[in-house]
Amino acid sequence: MGLPGSGKTTIGRQLARRLGLPFVDSDHVIEDRLGCSIREFFAREGEDSFRDVEQQVLDDLSQHHQGVLATGGGSVLREVNRRHLHDRGHVIYLRSAPEDVYRRVRHDTGRPLLQVDDPMGRLRALYEARDPLYRATAHHVIDTGRPSVSTLVNMIIMQLELSGQLPARPESPAPQATP
Repeated sequence: MGLPGSGKTTIGRQLARRLGLPFVDSDHVIEDRLGCSIREFFAREGEDSFRDVEQQVLDDLSQHHQGVLATGGGSVLREVNRRHLHDRGHVIYLRSAPEDVYRRVRHDTGRPLLQVDDPMGRLRALYEARDPLYRATAHHVIDTGRPSVSTLVNMIIMQLELSGQLPARPESPAPQATP
């Protein structure tokens, strides 16, 4: 979980691949269920209606999906979502500074919450409001900053191993000296 543009889908997909698990992005499931893009639904029905659909999808996925799940950035706005995600899975918060997110998504027109006159101000406000909710929901916080996707995936895997969520990888054997 994390702000829009924090890398949830990209990192989640790579993490799933590395772990040999299925990957699901809840936003894609929502769009399939709606039959249109989230942006179109937002414009037509509003955020509250979208959050109702999101809650239903997250309830279903958190009960039945056995793999890596990327959630929408606003999934933490409802307490029931926070509880389900925390209690039914192992949550990683990809913490990104608003400036880093803006650098990544400034040209992306598919993010309805960022289609405003001051997207940087909007990202700062989202961070202020959501960071405490992400932290309360997450089992681990990973600062994304500027590391590569593979470095971030390695950091997540290490955290999962240290917390007992994954078996530790065997140590590489020490190199043998040749006589």
